[in-house]
Amino acid sequence: MRAIMMKVTMENSPITTLDPETLRAAMRSWSAGVTVVTAVHDGQRHGMTVNSFTSISLEPAMITISLQTGSRTHELVANSRAFALTMLSAEQTDISDRFAGRMKEIEDRFAGLQTETLVTGAPLIVGGLAWLDCRVVESFDAGMNTLFIAEVLAARGTGEGMPLLYHNRAYWGLSPLK
Repeated sequence: MRAIMMKVTMENSPITTLDPETLRAAMRSWSAGVTVVTAVHDGQRHGMTVNSFTSISLEPAMITISLQTGSRTHELVANSRAFALTMLSAEQTDISDRFAGRMKEIEDRFAGLQTETLVTGAPLIVGGLAWLDCRVVESFDAGMNTLFIAEVLAARGTGEGMPLLYHNRAYWGLSPLK
């Protein structure tokens, strides 16, 4: 048999990109748990609601999050190289809305909330289902976001309780199928 080899050269052809609204509409079909990512740097703390979070390794313990470039939380995570992640319970829709910026009248997103810290000093929200305290080990530019890969330095949580879910622009609870 004779192998056929071809050399393909890409000229400066325009790249077709998907309209963001089309992708946004399709992504509404994806259900995800709701988390709040928080960070502290030089005495400033901030946080934001995030559902782009994934566990990527148990040994070593590593996760990834995606944060919009230019956000205050992104700036603090990038500068401190650390963050905390609180997995919200079904009873914490108000906290999700607060950290998503839906409550414009609240300037300090932490006002009136009980927080604690584990290792990095980043605040964790009391009442969540689980908490991860993380140190950034790598970051990658990804369009309008930065993908942060982090080592989990400390974790708490038992898997008990009902998670807060987000699907098709609304909050949902969880119930077993059988």
